[in-house]
Amino acid sequence: MTARLHSALRFAPAQVHVEKRGDGTMILRSPQTLGSYPRAVGEWLVQWARKEPQRIFLAERAGETWRKVTYAEALDAARRIGESLLARGLNASRPVAILSDNSVDHALLALGAMHAGVPVAPISPAYSLMSKDHAKLKAIFDLLKPGLVFAQDAAKFAPALAVVGATAAPIGELLSSQPGARIDAAFASVGPDTVAKILFTSGSTGMPKGVINTHRMLVSNQQAWAQLWPFVEDTPPVLCEWLPWNHTFGGNATFNMVLRNGGTMYVDGGKPAPGLVEATVKNLLEVSPTMYFNVPRGFDLLLPFLESDAALRKNFFRNLDVIFYAGAALPQNLWERLEALAVAENGGRLSMLSAWGSTETSPMAACVHYHIERAGVVGNPAPGTELKLVPSGGKLEVRVRGPNVTPGYYGRDDLSKAAFDEEGFYRIGDAMKFADENDPAKGITFDGRVAEDFKLMSGTWVHVGAVRVKLIAACDPLVQDAVITGHDREEMGALVFVNPAAAKALGLDADGVRERLRASLDKLVRESTGSSTAPVRLLVMDDPPSIDANEITDKGYINQRAVLERRAVLVERLYSGAPEVIRAAGF
Repeated sequence: MTARLHSALRFAPAQVHVEKRGDGTMILRSPQTLGSYPRAVGEWLVQWARKEPQRIFLAERAGETWRKVTYAEALDAARRIGESLLARGLNASRPVAILSDNSVDHALLALGAMHAGVPVAPISPAYSLMSKDHAKLKAIFDLLKPGLVFAQDAAKFAPALAVVGATAAPIGELLSSQPGARIDAAFASVGPDTVAKILFTSGSTGMPKGVINTHRMLVSNQQAWAQLWPFVEDTPPVLCEWLPWNHTFGGNATFNMVLRNGGTMYVDGGKPAPGLVEATVKNLLEVSPTMYFNVPRGFDLLLPFLESDAALRKNFFRNLDVIFYAGAALPQNLWERLEALAVAENGGRLSMLSAWGSTETSPMAACVHYHIERAGVVGNPAPGTELKLVPSGGKLEVRVRGPNVTPGYYGRDDLSKAAFDEEGFYRIGDAMKFADENDPAKGITFDGRVAEDFKLMSGTWVHVGAVRVKLIAACDPLVQDAVITGHDREEMGALVFVNPAAAKALGLDADGVRERLRASLDKLVRESTGSSTAPVRLLVMDDPPSIDANEITDKGYINQRAVLERRAVLVERLYSGAPEVIRAAGF
C-alpha cells in the first residue's frame, strides 16, 4: 500500500536544479522563480476582511459551542489592539510577550502587534507552568524587556509573572481603544524588514535563543508554499489543530497558511498527551478539516481513537485532502496505519506530505509536492530558497539561504555571526542525502543531526536519527522515545522512555514491559546489518525527560545531547553488569 497524491489537488512538478562544485559541495535550487508577495502579514488580513468579511477566520471552544471571529472582526480587533499598544509606548524595541497557549485572544493580540510594527514574542507556556526554577523565562525577559505581557489566565500564570515582575494586561483593555490615524500610519510604515516575531528555540544546549522573524520571512515563505501546493488557493483551508504558536510549525507554517489563503483555524485545546488528546478527539468529532498537520507523537496518540471510533473516523476523513507530518521522523508503522484508514474510509483520496526547515527558516526550506512511497523524504528546495550540501564526516551537511532565512538572533550579534558561513548560508546543523542518487528530483531525506552522530570504537559512524526511528518502530507501541548511546564504546545502546498508556493498554506490568522490549530488541538485532545499525542493550528510564534540564521541548522533541549529559551515570550503568539492563540475545 502506498500513498498517492490526491488527484484533485494541484501540485508543482517534481524538479530540482543541482549545481556541483569541485570540492563535492552541491547547491540545490527550485526551477521556479519565487513570485511576488506582500510587504507585511497584515496585508493578508486586510485583503480577506475586504473580500470575505463574514467568513470565519478563528474559532475556539466556549463550553459546548464555538466562539467564532470573522475576518472583518479580526481586522477591527487588530487595529484596536495596535492602537492601544502604540498608546502605551510599545515599539520595535519594546515588544509584546505572550505567555499563554493558543487562543483567539492570543491570535488577535499577535496580529494587532504586527499591524502596529511591534514585535510579538510568544513564549512557551511550559517555561511558566512546567518549569520549577523559571530560569528560561527569566533569561527571556532579561533579553526582551517587553513593553507588555499577556497571559490568558492571569491567576494560572501568577507565580511566573511574579518571578519576572510583570503584570498581565487584560485583552479587554487592549480592545477598548478607537483605531485612527496613528495605527493606520504605523501599519503603512511596516515593511519587509520590520521584525514581526521573536521566536525562542527550545534551548538544546543552554538558554533559548530569540530568532528574529521579519515580515519578509513570513510572507515569502507562504508564497513558496502556494507555488508548491497551488491547491491551497483553490479551496480555503480548514484546520483544527493544537500546534503551539510559540513554535514556527504552528505559529508560522499553519497559522499563516490559513490567513494567507482565507481559511478557518479552529483552535484545538487538546495536546498530544494522555488525558489531553481526548479534547482533540472531541473537536475532531465536530470539525472536518481539509488539511491535518501534526507531529509524529500526535499521530501516535490520535490513531487508536481513529481506529476504534467510526464516527470520528468518518468526520475526520470527510473533507480531508492532506495529512502532513513534520518536526521529527514519522515511524513507518504510523504511516502505514494512516494509509490503511484513508483507504478504508475514502478509498485513499488523500495526500501524505512533509517538509523540512527550522525556526530560522520560517519554517519551510524544503517541501514534498509529489508522490512518496514512505516516510522520510522531506522534498525539494522551495522557490527562492537555496540548499547547500557540504561534505562533512561522511555525510552532507545542509545549509540554507533565501528570503525566508532569519537575519540573526535578537540581542545576540555573536550568535548571529557564527550562524552563517562565508556565503551567507545559515548553518542549520542537519545532514541530508538524496532519496535516489540517480534522480535528485525525488527529493532529499533527513540524515540526522551532524552534531548528534558519533563513532563506535571500531571507527564506524552511528547515524543517530535513523537508529532511533528503527528502535521506536521495532518496539511499537511501547517506546515513546529513545536516546542512542555508544560514543567511543564497542557497542551501541539506548536509554528508552516507555509509553505508560501503551503498557497499560497491553496489560503489561514492569516485568512484562521488559520481556516485550527484550523480544523486540532481539528481532531488531537479528535483522540489522552491523554494529552501527541497531543497539544491543536498553535501559528503561524511571523518570520522564525534564524540560528544565533541556532534555525535552514542550512539543515532545527529545534532546539527545542534554539527556546523555544529565544521565551520564545511567549511561555507565547501561554498559555495566546491572541486572535491569535489557540485552539482546548473545550480548
